Amino acid sequence: MRQQRAAGVILPTLFVAQYKGRGNGGIDNELSLPTSRAFHARHPTRLANMSQEVKIEYQQKDMPFRRLGPSGLRVPVFSLGGWLTIGATVKGDPVKDIIKTAIENGINMFDEAEAYAKGESERELGRVLQELGIRRADFILTTKIFWGTRPGPNNAGLSRKHIIEGVKEALERLRTDYVDIVFAHRADHNVPMEEVVRAFSWVIDQGLAYYWGTSEWTAREIEEANQIAHKHGWHAPVAEQCQHHLLHRERPEGEYAPLYHKYHLGTTVFSALAGGLLTGKYNNGIPDGSRLDTNKDTFKERIEKLTSEEGKKQIEIVKELTALAENELNCKVAHLALAWVAKNPNTSTVILGATTPEQVLDNLKALEVIPKLTPEVLKKIEKIVGNKPSGPPSYGRPPLDVFGRLFTS
Repeated sequence: MRQQRAAGVILPTLFVAQYKGRGNGGIDNELSLPTSRAFHARHPTRLANMSQEVKIEYQQKDMPFRRLGPSGLRVPVFSLGGWLTIGATVKGDPVKDIIKTAIENGINMFDEAEAYAKGESERELGRVLQELGIRRADFILTTKIFWGTRPGPNNAGLSRKHIIEGVKEALERLRTDYVDIVFAHRADHNVPMEEVVRAFSWVIDQGLAYYWGTSEWTAREIEEANQIAHKHGWHAPVAEQCQHHLLHRERPEGEYAPLYHKYHLGTTVFSALAGGLLTGKYNNGIPDGSRLDTNKDTFKERIEKLTSEEGKKQIEIVKELTALAENELNCKVAHLALAWVAKNPNTSTVILGATTPEQVLDNLKALEVIPKLTPEVLKKIEKIVGNKPSGPPSYGRPPLDVFGRLFTS
């Protein structure tokens, strides 16, 4: 096979033609691969960051790992996110203390978004990871694209333009050549799905990300994205970042159920503690310094809901769960809630939030509770919450034999 030299990389002619045919983000005359001289000439800072001295050798410790959906990527059962904390309420050296504690206790996955603190969250995390000196191959970095960091008609959403430019800007803030996973932070109903899937697939082909996923998409939207990806031979989403906790189950357990069977979709769960409600801290009002106190605008509806009849009912559920956790499992209700989400076989990772190193360590005690969630304990939890989503209707027909083949797609 004949070879050609493209931007300092010798590649088979067929390979060069393949990448030229992808449009190259509007640059048709240059092979823009992450390993090319041209790429590093455009991004000298990121090249320098990749070659930094390794100061910390990651150790898995007792952290269990799972596959991210159908992919081969292994992710920790508990990861750490920057929403509302890193770059917002937590800045400077305290961020480094939190990240260092997480790494020292087996967490090597960090979740970000361009919109978190208008990009400052990504900047803080990128700075800290560089200063700590952990090898890039040893940690998993994710970000999300949709809301952007500044006003402008094309600085938000899921157009091909914003997806590609948004990812490149996120990489600059994170001080890295690539993210392991890039998520579509919401679905964009003003952009053709084919354009969205093609753009994320292009990002992966260029080595700017290794996988892509969705966040808070409907099952119909995820199905459409998969159909388009399979039709064109593009990369399909492998994960959905969704809200999932003991008080919110219909979408992750009901609506997404066919997707788990058909595509082996995995979830990266946020708000597993229902914004702190499942810690019991709001049983008697909103404490000073709590998340609802420091983020009143973000959680306006949730604050109002606390005093509603539904909110009062949820607090009573939390009190019953607290009694079960303390009396039968010898743990906090927060540990029970985190372990319950992690116990779900469709959960790839549960994203923790923390404002102090001590909070990271406390949340990780949920690892000890997971094996305690026996079928008997799970039944008691179900009786307390009483909100398990129902399966598809049987219309009065008797169930099939449990060992028979089920058509679930």
